[in-house]
Amino acid sequence: MTAPATHRVWRLGPDIDTDALAPGHAMKHGIDIIATHCLEALRPEFAREVRPGDVIVAGPNFGIGSSREQAAAVLVKLGVAAVIAPAYSGLYFRNAFNLGLLLLTCPEAETLREGDRIGLDTGTAPPAVIAPDGRRLACEPVPSFLMEMVRAGGLLNQLRQRAGKKENHA
Repeated sequence: MTAPATHRVWRLGPDIDTDALAPGHAMKHGIDIIATHCLEALRPEFAREVRPGDVIVAGPNFGIGSSREQAAAVLVKLGVAAVIAPAYSGLYFRNAFNLGLLLLTCPEAETLREGDRIGLDTGTAPPAVIAPDGRRLACEPVPSFLMEMVRAGGLLNQLRQRAGKKENHA
């Protein structure tokens, strides 16, 4: 689907680790509390000011560090529509899609600026980011099974939907 330029960019640098996304001191709490601490060491205002539909644009190696799934879950909880970066940690990549968070691997991600309004075209293969000047920034293809997971809101929701369809057909 092609979206108008309605996604506000939050710009981060390279090597954003899972401790920045879901700080260790907050891990004893549920996701609602952990989310309020998301990125507090780098962008103290982030959790308070991010709005549903906003996107994070980061440098390479987004999600490095531990395998804690809360680091992806907090972004889902806060309503982040997508993370756009040139490269991700493999564990973070899988956790994000399992939880329904769209990750777009885009070599030109770093051309986007803080506060830009962009569009996301996820209805084409490969998906693209629509820059404020109308340029299409190509992203690496996202396998259809991962896009289906995102559209379902994550793997568990997808499995529940499939189970419901099987019950209805029985």
